[in-house]
Amino acid sequence: MKIFVKAKPNSRKEFVEKISETNLIVAVKEPPIKRRANAAIQKALAEYFKVPPSQIALVSGFSSKNKIFEIKEIKK
Repeated sequence: MKIFVKAKPNSRKEFVEKISETNLIVAVKEPPIKRRANAAIQKALAEYFKVPPSQIALVSGFSSKNKIFEIKEIKK
């Protein structure tokens, strides 16, 4: 499943806001330096969707505020 994320690094509060089924706004306190914000967004998405962080991969938007993450399905 692909998730379209608008990133807000250096935020005072951390949150995940659902805009639609596949669009989210994710705010994290980490700065966008050395991929720290991307890692924090990945962790926030993992907590939001209740999956391990290893199941979430950044597909596009490594240095952009508009990112695409892919959530891999967990095989049971």
